Amino acid sequence: MEIKINNISKRYRFEWIVKRLTFTFEAGKAYAILGPNGSGKSTLMKMLSGYLSPSKGKVEFHSAASSKPMDIDKVFTSISYAAPYIDLIEELTLSEAIRFHQRFKPFYKDVEEKTIHDLLNFSKSKDKAVKFFSSGMKQRLKLALACASDTPILLLDEPTTNLDAQGVEWYLALIERFAKDRLVIVASNIEHDYRFCNASINIMDYK
Repeated sequence: MEIKINNISKRYRFEWIVKRLTFTFEAGKAYAILGPNGSGKSTLMKMLSGYLSPSKGKVEFHSAASSKPMDIDKVFTSISYAAPYIDLIEELTLSEAIRFHQRFKPFYKDVEEKTIHDLLNFSKSKDKAVKFFSSGMKQRLKLALACASDTPILLLDEPTTNLDAQGVEWYLALIERFAKDRLVIVASNIEHDYRFCNASINIMDYK
């Protein structure tokens, strides 16, 4: 699956966040969206997810099975998205959160609930409410759920936020296992977040 953006611009009140951006994100490749904090990386990611509409231009999602763009209302079924601003349901326990997620975004065929527990290595936290997790534990859970979901598109906004050095290595191993043959887009200004990417866009070029 690929994402085609044609001359998109986004404005909040009187400020243009991004202007006249045209690009095609091809299936099976990994891309980095670069730029300093506050430059609009997250805004662009939200448009690439179908959550936000551009003020001008078009964002289209194309699958190999059809020559027509996918209905924007159905795009969410093809996208997994992890970001610091996407909240978990904190009243759920870890096991409940995994099962709840799986109802809407099925995991890969070889991934079960136990697989996620093993990935996270939170052996004593299966029945602990997510609200009692540290910020690093919450970030690991977000990443594990997104990466293990069977979707052709994986969006990661500042993926190593709240992770220590060991957590960064864990994240890179997660990418190695789950990012193959998917369209992966990473928004960050930290090199280790996106060092596996094939190409990049600097959002400051579209101001």
